[in-house]
Amino acid sequence: MTVFSLNETLLLAVLLFVVGLAGILVRRNLLFMLMSLDIMLNAAALVFVAAGAKWHDASGQVMFLMILALAAVETAVGLAVILRLHASGRPTLDADSGNLLRG
Repeated sequence: MTVFSLNETLLLAVLLFVVGLAGILVRRNLLFMLMSLDIMLNAAALVFVAAGAKWHDASGQVMFLMILALAAVETAVGLAVILRLHASGRPTLDADSGNLLRG
């Protein structure tokens, strides 16, 4: 089993976070934005796990479970919004059409 140093793990987390941030800023499709947000949350979770492994503390893994639960809730709410947009007759998943959710 290969052991990565803290610097390598943090570099991977930063790269994942930047990819997720670029996905949110560039893409206008709600599904891609939702996946990009999940990538960003996974990058944050990776930092907590790496820090917990560095200092031999289990709190990093506990925070990982909290972030995992947050990501599940965020995905459920995001998919509910997408289904609501689809049910109101909008054929597109463009994020700019989300301001028309009234009524």
